[in-house]
Amino acid sequence: MIIINSLPDRLRRHSLSTLILFVLLVACNSGNVSSPFDDILSQPPYASLSDSIRRQPKNDELYFRRAVLLNKNNLPEPALADFQKAWSLSKQEKYAFGVTNAWMEKKPDSAVIFLNDALKELPESYLLRLSLARAYDVLNRTEDALNTCADILQALPDQPEVWILQSALLQKKGDTKNAIISLEKAYAIAPFHPKLAFDLAYKYAEDRNAKALVLCDLIIQKDSLKVFAEPYYIKGIYYSNINDKANAIRLFDETIRRDYNNLNAYIEKGKILVAQKKNTDALKVFQLANTIKPAFPDAWYWMGVCQEAMRQKEEARLNYEKAYGLDKTFTEAKEAADRLAK
Repeated sequence: MIIINSLPDRLRRHSLSTLILFVLLVACNSGNVSSPFDDILSQPPYASLSDSIRRQPKNDELYFRRAVLLNKNNLPEPALADFQKAWSLSKQEKYAFGVTNAWMEKKPDSAVIFLNDALKELPESYLLRLSLARAYDVLNRTEDALNTCADILQALPDQPEVWILQSALLQKKGDTKNAIISLEKAYAIAPFHPKLAFDLAYKYAEDRNAKALVLCDLIIQKDSLKVFAEPYYIKGIYYSNINDKANAIRLFDETIRRDYNNLNAYIEKGKILVAQKKNTDALKVFQLANTIKPAFPDAWYWMGVCQEAMRQKEEARLNYEKAYGLDKTFTEAKEAADRLAK
């Protein structure tokens, strides 16, 4: 403690001035929130929000608004720092969701740790519980994800997106029967959601379940503007799976007629022709798909299959290599190319 009154007048005046300056500096610096991202935050369009934050360092909404803007401009690290700061100041769901999203892609394990802590603050948050299930899924902790979905559905059974996630998790485990049941429950809640209807119909088709035809016909009946090609494609998959190849090809042709760019329809039609040893016809189908999208690896691969069957081994090898070059996970194409290189 400085006892100013005990000092001589000249020194007392000097010390008093020094003390006042010190107090003013402390007061100014108390509102100066330093950040490793100061260079970014001092530039437009963040500068005005940063100035407001310096004046109001305890205003959580300002940090959140700046985080949203940073995130929108693909600056995840400073956005995460601002989401975390907003959360530290006020335990709001939207702040926790911002932190979670920032971590989900690159550090899902950190997202799980954060969400479990955040749920202690907001135990009733549906959004955070669903995010936790998704984070577990990213980490391939399928049972934890399923348990989290079950907890949500026990309290909120009318949430279709949870049933959809549960279906995907069950399919991941190879439990097709219960995956379909979960998707049926989602569809019962939201029957007017086109993607959900397509997903359910496709699962029926893959399971050789004639309900695929019923559901697709219902979609077609409601499609007064004739904008959907998917129901015809799904019906084609069903007929292909039950070995009715004629109907399958007819429906894949109808799919292409309605959507010339539906590449999967070309591939499925061509695969049937390959199985029927109509390699010349199949090659033309795959070449057409390749013309529509030269970067589509499946077309290159199946062109190679046709050419190999036609004893055009060098052309086939090159096409297998192109398929693998476009998709490094396409190991079947690499193995085929290696086989022909011997």
